Amino acid sequence: MLGRKFFMNKEFLEFILRRKTVRRYSEKTIERETLELLCRAALAAPSARNQQMREFVVITEREMLDALHAVLPNAPMLKNAPAAIVVCGELDNEWSVYWQQDCSASVENLLLAAEALDLGACWCGLYPREERAAEVAGMLGVPATHMPMALIALGYPLDNTERVKDKWKPEKIHWGKF
Repeated sequence: MLGRKFFMNKEFLEFILRRKTVRRYSEKTIERETLELLCRAALAAPSARNQQMREFVVITEREMLDALHAVLPNAPMLKNAPAAIVVCGELDNEWSVYWQQDCSASVENLLLAAEALDLGACWCGLYPREERAAEVAGMLGVPATHMPMALIALGYPLDNTERVKDKWKPEKIHWGKF
């Protein structure tokens, strides 16, 4: 007796639960339109006071991906990724105290959109490792008014070796109070 609405919501929840991190990519390039669609999804995320305190640098040039790979110890997957998106937060807005939340919401939307488009994605943190964020900012020409928070490596999965991890831990749930 469950209606279609419930079924669609259940499908969406199952989709979220099967999202996985992918670190190995095929050589297939990602179309510009697909990368733009990922950015549209990222910009659709909630934003503090709707201030939209996030901007994106889309990288598809092999030379820059290799240069980033060379300076980011947490991003070995860039060696074979055909694209990456760096999510940057705006620091000079009166609501900028919330830039990290805005960027994080955008990253999650981007990761879910990548999964929906059969792409593999891996979230690599930059901030609060200020030396990493500063290195990336310098390489990409990010102005001082913005902070690179995360780099998302993207590509079509090389194979099906990455598996969904069961992250359910009932001991992390507290009812009523901690």
